[in-house]
This record gives sequence, structure tokens and C-alpha cells, in this order.
Amino acid sequence: MLTTILIIFVALILLVIFIEYKNEKKYQKERKRKKEHESDLRPSEPKSPASNLTTNIKPISSTTSNDIDLKRQQSQSIPKTKYPQFTHNRLIDMGLSNDEAHEFVIELIPQIENQIPLINEAIQSSDFHQVERLTHHIKGSATNIGTGGIADLLVEYNTYLKSGTDITIVKSYFQDLVQYTKELKLQYA
Repeated sequence: MLTTILIIFVALILLVIFIEYKNEKKYQKERKRKKEHESDLRPSEPKSPASNLTTNIKPISSTTSNDIDLKRQQSQSIPKTKYPQFTHNRLIDMGLSNDEAHEFVIELIPQIENQIPLINEAIQSSDFHQVERLTHHIKGSATNIGTGGIADLLVEYNTYLKSGTDITIVKSYFQDLVQYTKELKLQYA
């Protein structure tokens, strides 16, 4: 009887592992297809810088207005992250004492701090899929514990990473993540 239960349990674990493996492969294949599709849409790089030398020269007034327009677009696309202060009221509403809830947040801070260098490394290698996975992990922890502050930032950051790949925006969110982590640490010191 016990052997049968153990065999069923092992079979279920293997089934779950297999399903997760297949889902991960499917997800990676889809990401690769999207990346290839995006690269097909980008204009190709010139083969020689000298061959396009004259086409790259623009009148000063045109360049200036284009630069201004580009800066305006970038400043509009960079998220403005101003969230209310993080609170652990969600845990208190679930029946924990203030001290217990405070302790959960204290345990959250090192989790986030441990992920920050990994996120930075993934950003440096432009591995947006990995950045999305890392932020998803800490987003879950943060939103289970509380609302506002870093929890709201992580929700917005992770949501952007599901389809966005603008390195300026990704880095902007990352800088905010570092700042909101410092603020959370000071808040719960």
C-alpha cells in the first residue's frame, strides 16, 4: 500500500516537472520568435560607416529639433514612479500582530537585496526574460506582505517586462527598485 502511494507520488512529481519543462521550452521558443520578429522589423546596419557618411549629415536646425523631440519622447516614456509608502496592513488584516507583520517585512528586505545584483547583471546582458523572472519572484513576496511603495513598483516593473524591452525604461525601473529598497530598509530599521 505504502509503495503504491510512493510510486504515485513520484509519478506526479515527474509529471509536474515534465509539464514545467515543456512550458519553459515553449515560453523560450515564443520569446526567441518575438525577438527574431523584432529584429526583422529593425532597419539593417550600414556595412561601412564611410558609405553612409553623407546621408548621416543633417542640417543643424533639423538635428536640434529631432534631439528635442527624442528627449521629449524619452522623458514621456520613462515611468514616473511615486507610490505611497509601503504598509504591511495586508498582514494585519489577515490576523497577524503588528510585530509579526513587521518581522515579515524585515525578512523581505534581504530577499530583494539579494535579487538586485542578479537583476542588474541580467539588465547588463539585455536578458529581459531573466529580469522579468527575477522581478516576478520578489513581486510575489512583496505584494503578499503589503501594498504601496516597493510592492507597487514591482508590480509595475514586472508588468512592463512582460512585453517591454526599452533599456532606458528597464534601467529607470531598476534605479527606482534600488531607491525604494533603501527607503523600505530605513522605514523598517
